[in-house]
Amino acid sequence: MTKLAIAVGILAISMAAAIPARADFAVVKFKDSGQCRAWSDSKTRPTSHYQLLWAKEPTWEAAQAKGAWAMKHHWCKGWH
Repeated sequence: MTKLAIAVGILAISMAAAIPARADFAVVKFKDSGQCRAWSDSKTRPTSHYQLLWAKEPTWEAAQAKGAWAMKHHWCKGWH
């Protein structure tokens, strides 16, 4: 019984360690310049005036794709 409990404990710890940490990305538009950019952490926001276009994107590439869409539809004056 003890070996089973230890095995289950090790299995639970290894499964928890194998799950990757979720990183959230966002697309923000700076109101003063109209420039947009992908932001690496949707929880910490820029210090200047901004508009949040998209939040909680799963990957950097997804945030870049949303930024390209915003540029195509003239929501942003530039991308950096």
